[in-house]
Amino acid sequence: MAVSDAPSHGGNVHAAARDLHRPVGAILDFSASINPLGPSRQAVRAFHEAASLVEHYPDPECFSLKRTMARRWNLSPERVVVGSGSTELIDIIPRALAIRSAMIVGPTYGEYARAVRHAGGRPSVVLARKADNYRPPLEEVVRRLVDKRPGRQAIDAVFLCHPNSPTGRPCGHDDLRALFRAADRARSWVILDESFIEYCGELTCAPYLRSFSRLIILRSFTKFYGLPGLRIGYSLSSSSVAALLRRFLPPWSVSAVAQRAAEAAIMDERHARRSLRYIEKERARLALRLSSLEGVTVVPSSANFLLTELPAPLRARAITADLRRQAMLVRDCSSVEGCTSRMIRIAVRASRDNDRLIGALARLLRR
Repeated sequence: MAVSDAPSHGGNVHAAARDLHRPVGAILDFSASINPLGPSRQAVRAFHEAASLVEHYPDPECFSLKRTMARRWNLSPERVVVGSGSTELIDIIPRALAIRSAMIVGPTYGEYARAVRHAGGRPSVVLARKADNYRPPLEEVVRRLVDKRPGRQAIDAVFLCHPNSPTGRPCGHDDLRALFRAADRARSWVILDESFIEYCGELTCAPYLRSFSRLIILRSFTKFYGLPGLRIGYSLSSSSVAALLRRFLPPWSVSAVAQRAAEAAIMDERHARRSLRYIEKERARLALRLSSLEGVTVVPSSANFLLTELPAPLRARAITADLRRQAMLVRDCSSVEGCTSRMIRIAVRASRDNDRLIGALARLLRR
């Protein structure tokens, strides 16, 4: 099955502020899944202290940050590649690895397909089913990888988000290990996007890098660490793959202040624990309140957002527009292949913001 090359993103509060003639701070953004507690104070302090570095070029090697992340994952720094957001790394991977045929586990982030197409490759999709509560269909992915029948096109790479966006569903580690083994036998890459993994606790697949040389893990400082404006993310892989990816990155793509703030953020374990406790509690409360609205269905989530299906005959596009006029942004998922025309994604925010959204949705449903 082909996938669309028209990805859309949440988080464009600037356009909404212009259209509504309101300040950016007056927009409640549920469309971007950012830590509602914001960045750690240590990260903010490091950002301000790094202001004196603006008269110098940033460290092109991101040496200090890579060393910190390598220690965290007990890996060599040569395995770490830092980019201007994980999306920059997604963009270069198909070109760096000459990926011509990619299998994408959906419904999911549109940039995977877009990056493959821009590299001259052809993406296809294996969709999780609504009837299975969008459990990632890794058994089907493995079957396709090992299928050697004549005429079957070889699969160069599998793109998988864990936990997935927009569904919030994580993968089981037994299923992931089976996928990694099958990919190794098929000489296929697995690009595993862990941008939301911190919300699952310590379920990262980083330890598997020692056993599976064709695994590439993507991580982000946007979602959990609350630094979307700094644009910084990283990959973990074998040292040889990391060296190849670096050749495709532009020089100095990561600012000095981003490097310093990211390093402080990843070291602030107290803020991380506090954030995880808050999300677990508030996500459950928000899911319960959403489910109490007549006809609304909520997909179980391990991330900081909830995929929500509105009752018929409502449409996500109309509800999204109505909420936007009230300065509340939610993610319209009707354009995401595998989602229905009634699906929206709602980020978990502060309790008072979530209550305000629930009230607005309740009024729209009654109308």
